[in-house]
Amino acid sequence: MSHHEDPFSNQDQADRDAEKQDDTDGEIRSPGGTTRPSRRKKEGADGAVDGQARDELKEWECYDKLGYSYPWWKKWSILSVIFAVQTSMNFNASFYASSITLYAKHFSISEQAARIGQMGFLVAYAFGCEFWAPFSEEFGRWPIMQLSLFFVNIWQIPCALAPNFGTIVICRILGGLSSAGGSVTLGMVADMWEPEDQQYAVAFIVLSSVAGSVIAPVVGGFVATFLSWHWNFWLQLILGGFVQILHFFIPETRCSILITREARRRRKNGDMVWSGDELKKTRMSFRWVFMVWIRPFVMFMREPIVLCLSLLSGFSDSLIFTFLQSYTPVYKQWHFTTITTGLSFLPLLVGYFIAYFSFVPWIHKHRKIREKDPDALQPEARLYWLLWVAPLLTIGLFGFAWTSLGPPHVHWIAPMIFSALIAIANYAIYMATIDYMIAAYGPYSASATGGNGFARDFLAGIAAMYSVPSE
Repeated sequence: MSHHEDPFSNQDQADRDAEKQDDTDGEIRSPGGTTRPSRRKKEGADGAVDGQARDELKEWECYDKLGYSYPWWKKWSILSVIFAVQTSMNFNASFYASSITLYAKHFSISEQAARIGQMGFLVAYAFGCEFWAPFSEEFGRWPIMQLSLFFVNIWQIPCALAPNFGTIVICRILGGLSSAGGSVTLGMVADMWEPEDQQYAVAFIVLSSVAGSVIAPVVGGFVATFLSWHWNFWLQLILGGFVQILHFFIPETRCSILITREARRRRKNGDMVWSGDELKKTRMSFRWVFMVWIRPFVMFMREPIVLCLSLLSGFSDSLIFTFLQSYTPVYKQWHFTTITTGLSFLPLLVGYFIAYFSFVPWIHKHRKIREKDPDALQPEARLYWLLWVAPLLTIGLFGFAWTSLGPPHVHWIAPMIFSALIAIANYAIYMATIDYMIAAYGPYSASATGGNGFARDFLAGIAAMYSVPSE
């Protein structure tokens, strides 16, 4: 969420663009005015068995069976479950930090060494989201998310029963790699909304991603005070198991999977059509998987816009994970306990909700403009609100640093107010950069946003090691 994906299937978007050109006479008009057979009419080796040509069922021929055609209540019911799943995954990423002192005491290690478990999970999470992306596109969102949640939950058990700290580090890394995060959650948004209609849904999922990271320390303060360190992992397992059960009851949304199911249903009724997946000779080639894996990193390094926006997004998110460690020495000056230090993260949660609702009128305005003229807005228009909100990051950092000097002349609420400003900017940066990349990169938005998510998780993981002075 994490925080990221590969939200959209690059090939699917390209396919939809091509299909929209299909004429009823089975031909496609090229920009130059010439014609060529449509893919429905043209038969190749992949579409013939024993000399018999096979018709391919296209997306537009069964559009009413796909996620795009779900009623609004069904879409938002599914999205609410995904909200819970994404919150759970980001809860796992930050909840660990609440019991750093307990790990250090129990295993007789320094607190700095104990933070390796925090760093390992987040850095692995950055790679894990990209790892799961091609599999969710090929096998569907539902089984991959169930598999991801299963592994994440399983790795909590050896963590809770760990005989030594090395076991915790290894299992935390494996838990991070097992987290599918935005590679599935944002992908499900793409399965149910066309690109021009996704903004409300994307904003909602972004909220779940950032909110989970600050809910965890609020709960963690109570856990660290009243329970043993084992419960840090047991509670992650309980929450993870709960959201996995919720997710079990939602339907598959992946377009290619739904088209295959519809093709099989039609064949039973005598309409001999096959889905594109059924006509493929090779379902998953190593080259295709490798390209899906590597493209986000290539775009991250070679696309200046992706690089700059991703680094900005990653820096803002790393600040939140810096707070997980640095709040303790700051608020100790006002004699805050472990519980009240955890509660001091609530202003960040308030800031996230303020930022979320601040985007609603802008999204509504943009949709009205596009209804009148689909080409009226350039992708850069989606960054306009960020121009006004992004300076809050600098203001919040300066104000927090100034007011964190402590009493007697500064009240404890002052740094909380400035931290809320940082939260507003963090949400706005993540939402606006993701939204812009979706609009600007079209079929390659999956890889662009994948680089954004990678930067957020990777830099957040590194932040765990420099958040407080080394011992």
